[in-house]
Formats: sequence, structure tokens, C-alpha cells
Amino acid sequence: MESTDRSTKNLHDEFDPEDYLKAFYPFDPKAPLKDDYLKMLLLKLHGIFSSGRVKGNLMLDIGCGPTIYQHLSSCEAFTEIIVSDYCTSNLRYFERTLNNEPGTKDWTPFFKFVCELEGNSGKLDEKRKKLRSVVKQLLECDITKSNPFEPVVVPQADCVVSFESLACASKDVESYRQIVKNVNSLLKIGGYLILTDSLGLTKYLCGGTWIPVLNLNAQLIREIVTDSGFLIEEHEFFSLDNYVFEPERCNYNAVLFLLARKDRNI
Repeated sequence: MESTDRSTKNLHDEFDPEDYLKAFYPFDPKAPLKDDYLKMLLLKLHGIFSSGRVKGNLMLDIGCGPTIYQHLSSCEAFTEIIVSDYCTSNLRYFERTLNNEPGTKDWTPFFKFVCELEGNSGKLDEKRKKLRSVVKQLLECDITKSNPFEPVVVPQADCVVSFESLACASKDVESYRQIVKNVNSLLKIGGYLILTDSLGLTKYLCGGTWIPVLNLNAQLIREIVTDSGFLIEEHEFFSLDNYVFEPERCNYNAVLFLLARKDRNI
């Protein structure tokens, strides 16, 4: 496995949420979602959270980015969600999007799709209000630290989600291993980890800056998660073959999805 060099950039200053969304979430807000990766992910998340299997008081989102789609189903299963990111620009953009401010990405197709799955077709305003009411805090986060939110201390959560973020925070396999252990400490025994990470990705372009990503394979991710105190209950591959983004800006074509339950402290 190759390592990444994170010393050549400052993500706080250089990450561009609008450029990222334009490149990797290029949908028409008036068009229905296609049968692509994001639609499959929304279906998966709806199934998990609507079943009552994963629910509770507190959910933590590690590396939320500038996107909100990941909480359209989870906001119905938790009373409080704390979103966090290494980049302050992402947190600012997330908050603006949450408040539906002008100039932010229009996630209407996602809201419509999830509302239809829930049998609440047309109730987009209610879903937006629900999401705003459940997201209680936006925190800066460095998941490489034992307390990623320092100096803030948060209680152990019932669920942690992280979508394609942990590999970005890792410089090598051992740091990825330590990061997953840090995630373990954020969860109660019996709490759930919902994780996606890119397979084979080494870098992507955002705002004119190449963001390095640790190149991982599915077997290694599963081994590290299992060794870090989790029992994997589900794993699935999502192909990106039908997901339209600018291919010259990244070099991957699959994502691994994991649902794992914390079995022990590490």
C-alpha cells in the first residue's frame, strides 16, 4: 500500500466545497435520480434506519463534507446528530445548506426520493425541518487524534457514520488502523459504525488542488475494522460505472459499504 503526503497542503484553506460538489455531485435538481451509486446508497441507508435496527439518541458524522444526503434517513432514527469535518469550509457550507440558503446545492431529488421511500411523497418541507431540528452541532474534527473534537468532549454515540473520509485522513495503513480504533472509542458497546471508503483511489482534484487518498482494498478494510473491535454485519460493493463525474479528477470506480457493530473496546 502506498502512503499519502498530507504535508503539501492545508485543507482548511484549500478545500473548495462548491468545486467538489460540481465535480462529484453533478445532477439536475429537476431530474429524477438515476440508478447509480448515490441512489443505491440512499436505498441502503433507508433500509437500515427504517428497520429500527440502528437507532438511538446520538449519531456522529465523521467527515461530513459539504453534503447532507447521508442524513435524510438517519434523522428519523436519532434524536441528535453531530456533524464534523476537518475543513471549516465544509462545516460552513453544510450549515448554509441545512438552512436552505440561496447559492447552495439543491438536494431536492434526494429529498424527493427518500420521502417517497418513506411513504411521505411531497412532504419535502417537513423533511427539511426534521433534518434541521436533529442536527444539533457542527464541530471541527481531526480523527487522527484520540479525542477528534478537542477541546470539546462528546458522549459516546449509538452510531458513527463516515462516508469516504477515513482514507483521506490517513497517511498510511497504520494511521488508517489507528483512525478506526479512534472511531471505536467514540461508540458505545453495541453501537454501530456505518462506513464507506473508496477502493483503489489515490487522489482527487478539488479547487485546483490534488487531495491525496490512501489506496485501500476491501479485504484490508474489513480486516482492520474487525481487528479494531467490530463485528461486520453487512458489506457491499457499490460500482461507480454509471455514476457520472469528471474521470480526469479521480481514479476509482468502486466503493465499499460496511455496517459493523462495536463488540469490544480497544
